[in-house]
Amino acid sequence: MSEEKNEQKNEVTETGEAGKKTGISKGVFIIIAVLALLVIGLGAYIIGDKTGKDSKKDNGSSQVASNETTAESSQDDKTEAFTADGKTTEKSTSSIVATETTEEKKESKRKNNPLFDSKSEIYLKVDDGNSWGSEGSFTRQYGIDICNNSGEAVKNWKITFSGFEGEVKVGDNWCGNFKLDNGTLSITPLDYNNEIPSGQSTNIGFMMIFDSEKASKTEPDIKLFVNGEEVTGGSSDKKDDKTTEKSDDKTTEKTDEKEDKTTESSGGSDKSNASAELYDKHGALKVDNVDLVDKDGKKIQLKGVSTHGIAWFPAYVNKDAFKTLRDEWGVNLIRLAMYTDEGMGYCTDGNKDDLKALIDKGVKAATELNMYVIIDWHILHDLTPLRYEDEAKDFFTEISEKYKDYGNVIYEICNEPNGGTSWSDVKKYAEDIIPIIRNNAPDAVIIVGTPNWSQEVDKAASDQLSFDNIMYAVHFYAATHKDDIRNKVKTARNAGAPVFISEFSICDASGNGGIDYSSAEEWMKYLDENDMSYAIWSLCNKDETSALISSSNEATSGWSYDDLSDAGKWYKDHLSK
Repeated sequence: MSEEKNEQKNEVTETGEAGKKTGISKGVFIIIAVLALLVIGLGAYIIGDKTGKDSKKDNGSSQVASNETTAESSQDDKTEAFTADGKTTEKSTSSIVATETTEEKKESKRKNNPLFDSKSEIYLKVDDGNSWGSEGSFTRQYGIDICNNSGEAVKNWKITFSGFEGEVKVGDNWCGNFKLDNGTLSITPLDYNNEIPSGQSTNIGFMMIFDSEKASKTEPDIKLFVNGEEVTGGSSDKKDDKTTEKSDDKTTEKTDEKEDKTTESSGGSDKSNASAELYDKHGALKVDNVDLVDKDGKKIQLKGVSTHGIAWFPAYVNKDAFKTLRDEWGVNLIRLAMYTDEGMGYCTDGNKDDLKALIDKGVKAATELNMYVIIDWHILHDLTPLRYEDEAKDFFTEISEKYKDYGNVIYEICNEPNGGTSWSDVKKYAEDIIPIIRNNAPDAVIIVGTPNWSQEVDKAASDQLSFDNIMYAVHFYAATHKDDIRNKVKTARNAGAPVFISEFSICDASGNGGIDYSSAEEWMKYLDENDMSYAIWSLCNKDETSALISSSNEATSGWSYDDLSDAGKWYKDHLSK
């Protein structure tokens, strides 16, 4: 046994002895202390019992409220924890409420306004659900239908948009005259849609460009005027409402027939009318009277696809995409659309070298595939080709020199003059640009745009250019442009003016409205019967009706039938007839 343990044992023995000497007095003290505590506790119980019973209900309610608050906090904390992990599939309750409140407020503002009520005699339908951001700016697209159920024609209409936040400017626009003044946008009609017969509607559209995402969500104040008087809307007692939801009728027109056709086509057809119409067989083209003819003087019809803006959808400019269109669709023409003024435009903030490289990639891919190719100077927001004429001169000097030996290249020198640009303005521009191209490519076919988004070809036909191998552009969107534009085409051809449909689609002029299959078939019947060439808009997967590829599909070539949009399926089916 160690000395330490011996010392501990001795200490215990000594303590025990001491305890024996004091044990009686300590025991008594402990008993007294216990009794005292019992008395105090009993008194406290008696005093507190009544108070506890009176407050029990209130204490219970407080506890429930506290628990509910804790539960809510826990739920929010859980949401935040998921967010931190990047796995959130829902927002916190407060975020959802805020979002819904904003959207409901916007919807409610129109829902409660008779100007947007289809029961009114004259009303507006507004589609502004399409928006996107790019390079620090934010764009929202507006599609407007003016619907007339009043029993008489509506003439001299005007629409105003006001109350936009921040700096704004008008981007692409169609089917009207657009003027932005101190933040208020005024829209007035063109000649063809100045009068809206009862039971009919007219469509206009535009893109508004904002300096912030918040500003792009601004709900503008929209007003309609007819003959200078504001139309506020109002209930109509007419039972024969021919206009109500007219656009929706267009969208669903022949739906059952189209669905049956799609089912029968399942996967599309490999049969093609255009596959043999390639450059290696037909060579460089030229214009004979109103027709496009090949090297042997035989009529040829180009059936093409236009890209969207190559700066925005560059991935679709590739050889595999063009090969898919050639071999599986029957396309023999590619149109390379290069915007000049819009975001990343050639003459504004676009990279000129990158854009010319995309043009080169597209031209060479089409050439290797024996396809024809249009180089499109795609004016739109710039309104008149005169605005960037110096840049156009430099561009076509360089491009025509580079491709002077490419017999498959066609030049389109001004896509869609608009905003009041006259034919005399376009003609002056063309007379400056065409000699530049002719200096390098003396026999190349050149397409010249016409006023009012390339719709007033009759004006060009009455005062034609004096150069050879010139064609005049006409653009149509089948749900908006019908006999009115087709008759202008017929007038132009009767006057000896060759027409090239360098852009079209089967929806309305916004590019994002309902499809009119019946009108589309009328157009194609006329074009095919007259061997007129055309290119459909557009090769991309943008979330809009006119895009040929489904917005959910990311492939840039080799598309299956199910990868196509409704417009894409229709065009592939048409080329396979």
